[in-house]
Amino acid sequence: MDVVDAHCHIISEDLTRYPKAPIGGKQSEWAATRPVTAEGMISRMDETGIAQAVLVQATTNYGYDNSYVLDSSRGRPERFVAVGTVDPLRPDAAANLKAAVGEGALAGVRLFTSGSTVPTQGEWFVAPETFPFWEQAGELNLPVCLQMRLGPATRQLVELLERFPGVTVLLDHIGYPGIAASPARAGAEVARLAAHPGLHLKLTHRNLERLRDAEERAGDFLGPVVEAFGAERIAWGSNCPAAEQSLPELLALAQGVLAGLPEPDQREIFAGTARRLYALPGGSGS
Repeated sequence: MDVVDAHCHIISEDLTRYPKAPIGGKQSEWAATRPVTAEGMISRMDETGIAQAVLVQATTNYGYDNSYVLDSSRGRPERFVAVGTVDPLRPDAAANLKAAVGEGALAGVRLFTSGSTVPTQGEWFVAPETFPFWEQAGELNLPVCLQMRLGPATRQLVELLERFPGVTVLLDHIGYPGIAASPARAGAEVARLAAHPGLHLKLTHRNLERLRDAEERAGDFLGPVVEAFGAERIAWGSNCPAAEQSLPELLALAQGVLAGLPEPDQREIFAGTARRLYALPGGSGS
């Protein structure tokens, strides 16, 4: 089966060319202890049978400097596309976004809304200062990965989707829904968001581990979510090497949890959705 990894991270060994500049000044544990270079990622992809991958900026290592993911995607365009990070609160955010997009440039961007990588806490991503950024993302048809937790912030997410219905938003880790507490309740919460056609879901180990542990109750989450969104709005990403497992283990985890889905749905989740979102060439998943 054609496989595209919609979410992985790389870190260079060349500290002179690519110096550390983590947002908030704190490097993540995985970036310090188990970094993977672009060359190392290709080796892992080859070992796992993954055709292409989306390189998501490691903000806890490089902040807003997207040089390494861009250089890596330009160097191996048949294997990589780059998703970078920008500051949507800057007055020149829209202009910066437009300048960062084009042939050999960013295929998408990612925003953090909480956690150690964000110096400004709160759901600022719908502040009026960000509106030019979102308008520009819609005009460029540029996918925006959004790292946030569902719950109190869901209201702001809905506000964003209603205000900018033309923007494609990819919800990282499906917003960390409470699968462990109640797969059925979490599934219903996520399924309600499918009413917003611009919203897509990124399924990663953070969800898949909990679905695996839920055993027969995993269907209480997957069933309503896949039915509501359709597999064509769901993409799998490994989160390698932020995840502790190896890339083959992460793919096997996903394949095991999703084995009960129809094969066409699996093709969409493992490749088709990512290929459409990022205009990736080749493969049979689209």
